[in-house]
Amino acid sequence: MGEQLSPDEKYHLITRNLQEVLGEEKLKSVLQERELKVYWGTATTGKPHVAYFVPMSKIADFLKAGCEVTILFADLHAYLDNMKAPWELLELRTKYYEQVIKAMLESIGVPLDKLKFIRGTDYQLSREYTLDVYRLSSMVTQHDAKKAGAEVVKQVEHPLLSGLLYPGLQALDEEYLKVDAQFGGVDQRKIFTLAEKYLPSLGYAKRIHLMNPMVPGLTGTKMSSSEEESKIDLLDRREDVKKKLKKAFCEPGNIQNNGVLSFVKHVLFSLHSEFAIKRDEKWGGDKVYTTYEEVEKDFAAELIHPGDLKASVEESLNKLLDPIRKKFESPELKKLTGSAYPDASKNKGPAKGNPKNPEEEEIVPSRLDIRVGKVLSVEKHPDADSLYVEKIDVGEAQPRTVVSGLVAFVPAEELEGRLVVLLCNLKPQKMRGVESQAMLLCASLGQGNRQVEPLDPPEGSAPGERVFVEGYEAGRPDEELKPKKKVFEKLQVDMKVSEDCVAQWKGSRLATKLGQITCKTLKGGSIG
Repeated sequence: MGEQLSPDEKYHLITRNLQEVLGEEKLKSVLQERELKVYWGTATTGKPHVAYFVPMSKIADFLKAGCEVTILFADLHAYLDNMKAPWELLELRTKYYEQVIKAMLESIGVPLDKLKFIRGTDYQLSREYTLDVYRLSSMVTQHDAKKAGAEVVKQVEHPLLSGLLYPGLQALDEEYLKVDAQFGGVDQRKIFTLAEKYLPSLGYAKRIHLMNPMVPGLTGTKMSSSEEESKIDLLDRREDVKKKLKKAFCEPGNIQNNGVLSFVKHVLFSLHSEFAIKRDEKWGGDKVYTTYEEVEKDFAAELIHPGDLKASVEESLNKLLDPIRKKFESPELKKLTGSAYPDASKNKGPAKGNPKNPEEEEIVPSRLDIRVGKVLSVEKHPDADSLYVEKIDVGEAQPRTVVSGLVAFVPAEELEGRLVVLLCNLKPQKMRGVESQAMLLCASLGQGNRQVEPLDPPEGSAPGERVFVEGYEAGRPDEELKPKKKVFEKLQVDMKVSEDCVAQWKGSRLATKLGQITCKTLKGGSIG
């Protein structure tokens, strides 16, 4: 496949669309002598989603360049990452990953006979590998291990030892798979640099590292298997795809943190040489783009409407997903899917009078749907001089109406255009006749001469970005908080502003992917 290409042509294919390459000179040197051996690994945790088409398209590039490609189903890593895959489901999830990844590759025309598939437990339980784990553990500090896994391993307040082992095991995989290079997302960069630092200490060669950009999810944040609203599952029905794309953040003219636009760039243009926008003749008719830059330019100039972009992405995406859906219609694969990912909602609850499942009643911050919002407009409440009625963009098709009591503290002109923090899953309630669809979170001080300030997201945030409490990033928010359960009220008691003006819950920071949530001056204030 790659014999007719020159080393420079192979280098171009291998590195195109990557965000970063560590070891470029070594890569060029290997290509002058022989074909590159490269591996891509995936931990078998949550269901793979459409962003997996990004590494799949690069694997196609590697094969075109004549590389020897190994795909690793990292089953042991999945368990070590805070038990994201329970031990009893590990074998089933690994089988599911193998079937769905092969279906993805077939849907984009990648020949499976050119690939080598391997499971981590095929060699990671061997005597030699285990001894190397102990050798590596005697060299790597706790600080380095935690830092290396910070963007990959689930971060919690009291980390398990297994999560600290994870980065070192991934480094050892490079040696035991006998490859020249490891390919992964740029979120794995710290693991790659740990491998470069410590493998030579064990007498093993430093490898090349090839890094893809991270594709934003539909909410503008990282597309995550554990965040349902941020991703489209490979087996989602057509109506589910339509529904999720309809709700996706896609502000007219805004090319920043736009998950739909990023999908066009990193997936559709990686797989095809063109992208077609379908639209009514009165809006200019259909148009075929041959470069992503043209699409971005026209969207920024508002020559492409978000609705037309979403409809066109929906059509292209369904063409990719149809063969995968068809394959998984077989009874065997339906059974495998249901067994590997049992639907917890179908489990019957306890009989009346029996104690409830403690997990359902657990009061944790991840149950709160807190998001970044942008104030679009502010008006005085028609029936209450003490209230504002604000229209706030939270990354949905329609802005939310929010009623707040900031009239006495912040002039309307200072609020308009400002980024704020909203609690979005409280039950909507009418305030003097106007329905408030979210709560604006503010810091406050004092009872008499009360002071109030809206909380501030980090600079560069976009509407719709999720705000989480550190250590509780992976949990899924309730669809709607039940008023009688008083979940927010119970959590709010421990929400404070620190002495350096950082919003916290029980000492853990409130943050987005870009950094911490703060207020301007109210040190030690409460949050509500």
